Amino acid sequence: MVWGAAGRLLLAAGLGAAFEALAGWLLRRAAKASPPAVREVLFFPSRVTCVKELLEEAAAAARGVSSSPRGPCACPLPHGESALGRLLGRLLSSPRCSGQAVLLLHRRGVRVRVVTDTDYMALAGSQIGLLRRAGIQVRHDQESGYMHHKFAIIDKKILITGSLNWTTQAIQCNRENLLIVEDKDCVNIFLEEFEKIWDDYNPAKYTFFPKEEKQLLKDKAITGAKLEVNK
Repeated sequence: MVWGAAGRLLLAAGLGAAFEALAGWLLRRAAKASPPAVREVLFFPSRVTCVKELLEEAAAAARGVSSSPRGPCACPLPHGESALGRLLGRLLSSPRCSGQAVLLLHRRGVRVRVVTDTDYMALAGSQIGLLRRAGIQVRHDQESGYMHHKFAIIDKKILITGSLNWTTQAIQCNRENLLIVEDKDCVNIFLEEFEKIWDDYNPAKYTFFPKEEKQLLKDKAITGAKLEVNK
């Protein structure tokens, strides 16, 4: 993930339903001038907390207006600090809400780019179609292995990485860790990796029937070997 001066967001992850929840934290950071250097470790699972205030503030920001205070939220969800709350400001408690957060960033002019695993795109609850319809750039792999990266880069300054799969299951149920660090050297290494993956997954380079082509090449190699032996 990269959020540049003009607003840029890049994401490389094996994505599930709730990866976009990180956008809520980014929305809050965007409103702060000259934030201090970041160095923090978070552990999960995290309890579910109210997200109403976060979504209202983000929606108002997307419209270019200030959100007006409406008093304490009366919803039954717990309020207060949690591991994810420290990262996001508030936990985005449903896939649809977390998808809204990324769309709000997009509408505010933040350039969002997403790299995901092909298998996750077809899972129930996947937000990839929603993001693409909104004009957000998404690329995916064509490999037999998993796109198992879980990292984000903000403003080419802050690295977010760890064991956490950015899914509702991982956030609310799994034992996970997440490192948030402001380190130029580490950020540059991960940024280079993201750009390499982004280029590798350029649709112009796609093989639309990769399994069939691999088998064809294998058959040709075997045939060539037999011809050499026969000679």
